[in-house]
Amino acid sequence: MPKRILVGTITSDKTDKTVTVKVERKVKHPLYGKIIRRSKKYHAHDETNEYTVGDVVRIEETKPISKTKTWRVLDTVHASKGVAVEADIDVEAAAGSTT
Repeated sequence: MPKRILVGTITSDKTDKTVTVKVERKVKHPLYGKIIRRSKKYHAHDETNEYTVGDVVRIEETKPISKTKTWRVLDTVHASKGVAVEADIDVEAAAGSTT
């Protein structure tokens, strides 16, 4: 039987060697027919702690690694936009122009 592969977005990477991946799917409402989004979170194994929040990754079903982890991260589909960079703004120049 082939292993299931899902695509989702990482929502948390705070635990060691584990990331939380949110997988969204679209389903049709049984009565009204409107397309609605359903989501589920999975804990996936990340051996090297290389994935960060916001990355879109593929996860693969594996044998149980722990109580809640039965998935592992295969690879990145899209990297996140990146982390915030500290800007060196010259505050004295802005304060000096008000005299």
